Amino acid sequence: MTDPNTSSFVIDFGAIYEELNFTYNYTEFIIDPETQPCNPFSFPDGVMIVISIFYILIFLLAIPGNLVVGLVIGLSKQSLPPSDLYLLHLAVADLLLAITLPFWATSVTKGWVFGDAVCKIVTILQELSFYSSILFLTCISMDRYMVIVRAMEARKANRQLVSWGVCAAVWTVGALLSLPGLFSSSFSSQNSHQPVCAELYDPSSADVWRLATRILRHSLGFVIPLAIMLPCYGVTIKRLLHIRGGFQRQRAMRVIVFVVVAFLLCWTPYHIAVMTDTFFRTKIVPYQCPARMAVDRAMFATQSLGLLHSCVNPVLYAFVGAKFRNRLAQIMRKMGIADRTSVSRSSRSSLSSEITSTFL
Repeated sequence: MTDPNTSSFVIDFGAIYEELNFTYNYTEFIIDPETQPCNPFSFPDGVMIVISIFYILIFLLAIPGNLVVGLVIGLSKQSLPPSDLYLLHLAVADLLLAITLPFWATSVTKGWVFGDAVCKIVTILQELSFYSSILFLTCISMDRYMVIVRAMEARKANRQLVSWGVCAAVWTVGALLSLPGLFSSSFSSQNSHQPVCAELYDPSSADVWRLATRILRHSLGFVIPLAIMLPCYGVTIKRLLHIRGGFQRQRAMRVIVFVVVAFLLCWTPYHIAVMTDTFFRTKIVPYQCPARMAVDRAMFATQSLGLLHSCVNPVLYAFVGAKFRNRLAQIMRKMGIADRTSVSRSSRSSLSSEITSTFL
């Protein structure tokens, strides 16, 4: 027989337990949205298809454009001046970048289906092209500065020998800076059902490695080259303003302006987006999920704009120049593609000849 006192005690304890349990759950397990991971950003399928087509179009424009530049310059029977040598290597660097585009175009819609080894190779090629192309652009600006502003010193120096050493140094630096591509791997993302090719750092040192690679990318891939290009081209334009050249001078100045504007338009948005992402990741700037997702979208979009620079270079540095067009016409005539036409040449002053051979 049950003791009535015991029964009342059990009932009272149960009520107290339920009240304590409700209070405990209510006060301790409230989810703070600020501490939750952000959901991955995603574009609609239609947008991803457009981006994939955009990559293919860049590939189709960059491959023939840079191949023509390489063939025209490489088939020259004369020893290459530094500007032409840098153009040749720039075309090779842009070709390396163009080769990677079909892989990324496929991964945009289907995920990374090429395996871990190809992921590392493609990433390294992309990084090598990124650094070497921008460094060769910087070399071209310095060479044009030497030819136009310091013409006497340029004539005395053994520029051809130096230019070969500079090319070797650029490829070496680009190869070293592309080694972090070895950290890239093919893996299944926790936020996506498709495999991706991306950086995969050790969680304990991921922030340090990411910050180091970002500093190298920003400094050697944008800030330092821009700090060299702008003064070199600025002083060169100032020098051209004091030279009697008429149409030749205007064309040379127009090419310089196009070069700088194209570089800034293609790469400035990307570096601003990556710098902002770096500030978020290193907690320098506090962020919430909407801001972080907006930066992720901006990085993806501006990277596509930067890739466009690989097919702009042949137009800016070669097809705009009369010297390149004359060489191309000669090759086409030898191949029977174009009719023979007479090319008139007028005598120019020594400095005007330097301007024409360098810019036009």
